[in-house]
Amino acid sequence: MTKFAIVEKITINDIARLTGLSKGTVDRVLHNRGEVSKKSYEKVMSVIREKGYEPNLYASLLARTSHRTIAILLPKPLPGSYWDLAISGVEKATEDERQFGIETALFTYDEFRADSFRDVCTRVLESKPSGVVIAPMFQYETQVFVQELGARQIPYVFVDTKLDSPDGHLAFFGIPSYKSGYLCADMLLQGDKAKEVLIVRIMRDKERQSDPTVLRRAGFQDYMRENNPGCTIRSLFINPTDAEATDEALSAFFEEFPKVRHIVMFNSRIHLIVPYLERYPIPGMRIIGFDNLEANIRALKNGTVSMLIAQHPEKQVQEAIRTLSEFLVFQRKPETPDNHMHMDLLTRYNVEDY
Repeated sequence: MTKFAIVEKITINDIARLTGLSKGTVDRVLHNRGEVSKKSYEKVMSVIREKGYEPNLYASLLARTSHRTIAILLPKPLPGSYWDLAISGVEKATEDERQFGIETALFTYDEFRADSFRDVCTRVLESKPSGVVIAPMFQYETQVFVQELGARQIPYVFVDTKLDSPDGHLAFFGIPSYKSGYLCADMLLQGDKAKEVLIVRIMRDKERQSDPTVLRRAGFQDYMRENNPGCTIRSLFINPTDAEATDEALSAFFEEFPKVRHIVMFNSRIHLIVPYLERYPIPGMRIIGFDNLEANIRALKNGTVSMLIAQHPEKQVQEAIRTLSEFLVFQRKPETPDNHMHMDLLTRYNVEDY
């Protein structure tokens, strides 16, 4: 990671002048004394992050926060993947928070293997972190892990998805999963009716413990039951690492169900079915996927994919690390535990300006 360099040293007087706040308010923010409005707090923190702050008065705080490490658990990223975007958020947040004595340690696991996640959880606990950011894929293993974090009084934040019944998480950053599935269905139909819809899914762990899009599917299916009850929803599982097998699966599907004209994929990998659809184009096809990966955007621009729902994984991770940092340094909790990020609807007509 790149080390954070303080551009200029400023004082409480400087911060007060730049924010338009009193020195007393600035002092209360820096030392967590008394109540401060969220607006004032954000003004002070914005100046500190931009300018840097390292006077003698702050030295004791820096000393107390030294050697604090936030462990981050993410699936292993492939170049250009969804989790590769998330890693860029880790790098940015690490640079921003270093001035507060916060370091980060990245731990990655195989999202298709529960044993890989368990092993990484053990390594995280052995590292004795001050806080943890978790992108959970395995419901049971995550529940066991966060129970242990709670027993050790280690705060943790979820990103992307969270447990169905979380207990004790400091915060969650991600889009509202159920609503995103509901929105996807609305965008897919756009007021029309469909007789058949295909949901393309990824083959995951053999134990079938990993199902990160379950709430999106629930939202999608509820919308269809309410607004298009006569529709038959079909599912096709593909191997994300075997393009030839994916082509064969799609070929067999359309041979059996040639009238399907609506396709959705609730993860970031809609691009996996694009090569087949470009070789064998089907008139009138409407396809919706998630996330602004370069491969997805290319398919959007050439018209193969109709729409993408983007959710900014890098910002989710940045906010998670920032929130943990502020809690560890200033004992400041977020106003609400669940912080839903905005969903962006991308088409070939607006993606150029995104």
